[in-house]
Amino acid sequence: MSMKTETILVALGGNALERNGDTSIPAQKSVAVETARQLVPLVKAGYRLAIVHGNGPQVGAIMLKEQDLENPNMSMPLNTAVAMSQGEIGYWLQQALQNELAAAGMRTGVATIVTQVVVDQNDPAFHDPTKPVGPFYPDQETAEAAAKANGFVVKEDVGRGWRRVVPSPLPKNVVEKELIFNSLDTGHVVIAAGGGGIPVIEQDGRLVGVDAVIDKDASASLLADLIGAHTLLILTGVDEVSINFKKPDETSLSDVTVEELQKYISDGQFAPGSMLPKVKAAISFASAKEGNRTIITSPAHAGAALEGTIGTRITL
Repeated sequence: MSMKTETILVALGGNALERNGDTSIPAQKSVAVETARQLVPLVKAGYRLAIVHGNGPQVGAIMLKEQDLENPNMSMPLNTAVAMSQGEIGYWLQQALQNELAAAGMRTGVATIVTQVVVDQNDPAFHDPTKPVGPFYPDQETAEAAAKANGFVVKEDVGRGWRRVVPSPLPKNVVEKELIFNSLDTGHVVIAAGGGGIPVIEQDGRLVGVDAVIDKDASASLLADLIGAHTLLILTGVDEVSINFKKPDETSLSDVTVEELQKYISDGQFAPGSMLPKVKAAISFASAKEGNRTIITSPAHAGAALEGTIGTRITL
């Protein structure tokens, strides 16, 4: 079988690691296996595959576990928690992919690269935390009490409940991009920039971790461009992007241009904490160079979406 020259970057949404709100480790590992089974056909088809995953529930759980209420200075920094979640989730996906590839008779290597992503220390996001992390609180009063006790910020998450929110600066560069490219170039599957990457800033020629969470889809869009991918495949909880979502005139989008999507954004069609970040990432990648395309669909339809029979395809 001849290798395709196309590199695909797959951005896995939260549904790729949990189902029905069950965040227990056995449940998440089970879903990782299912996700691997959905991705292996892409490797068998000859695509070079890079994978970026989310980490919202996991990083929140890590921080809750490692939080020192009596001595806040001893609590785990958020950037370190992101690094831990990269290792945790990367391990689950890596092992699941290795097992599924072996079962398919393939000897493709799989590696997780702990990835740092450079952000601007002057990004306005540091003054306006918006990114939800961790579990939902049962009500506003409980959330605000926790925020006061622990020195963080809580907000309502798109009508779903109250959660902690943290800064979400824009990604500017991926420190390990050459390592990722070289691994892909030698035929390995690479899991990288998990949770959007460990946020770092550049100070006096050195890298310094900062407490923030970078949007996974934004980092996926940037990394896809940096490694020369022509397709950004965003896998989420719906088969296609829709306008007028959950309304009588809901309409699914199949082939859509960047200009059309920008108009839909202006019309307020996409929820800020849900589809909007994915659509913005889709626009960013599709606009980066002629010939780029972004596809948004569900994990179960990854292969069919690449063939154009389902999913939303965004091009310039």
